[in-house]
Amino acid sequence: MKFILARKERMTQIWGEDGRVAVGTILKTSPLVVTQVKTKDSKDGYDAVQVGFEEQKASRLTKAELGHTKGKGYKVVQEFKTDNVSEYQVGSEIGIDTFAVGDSVEVAGTVKGRGFQGVVKRHGFHGGRRTHGQKHSEREPGSIGGGGRAGGRVIKGMRMAGRMGGNRITVKGLKVLHIDPAKGEIIISGAVPGAKGTLIEVVSA
Repeated sequence: MKFILARKERMTQIWGEDGRVAVGTILKTSPLVVTQVKTKDSKDGYDAVQVGFEEQKASRLTKAELGHTKGKGYKVVQEFKTDNVSEYQVGSEIGIDTFAVGDSVEVAGTVKGRGFQGVVKRHGFHGGRRTHGQKHSEREPGSIGGGGRAGGRVIKGMRMAGRMGGNRITVKGLKVLHIDPAKGEIIISGAVPGAKGTLIEVVSA
């Protein structure tokens, strides 16, 4: 399994040799450093690779964090479950060159937080009628229950107004459009969740 961590930059367009344009998202990345290798035979009980991403000042980390990473500080420490843990060693680097153009990938990130939103924006409700006595109910949710359904109570899972966004989203079926090892950039097809600077996980499908 291939994997990388990156920061979302912006969207762009790439023109193919056939004259067709492909929309993609530019992700900025740097080599991952393996900080720990976990195996089923160890006390961890499962196979995984723990990596560090983006260097951090030692003064901003605890002694436990510095001890775990052998004195090197990282802003992000994350692990990926994989079956081929024997290919990794503590201290080795995982670069962007592990991917190739055309690879199918899955990306995961935290979407933008949108605060408290109504049902029209949150769930796509059409709203009420604009005529025939309707004055202020264009964006109201309408009936949420009654004696004719569920015994007069509001059933679980009813779509209503509430906090929207800020959750983790995984997008599947994307492809690698371009890789620039010199700049540390990888372009993924389509839209990627999150705002500029959001931490993005890229994993081979």
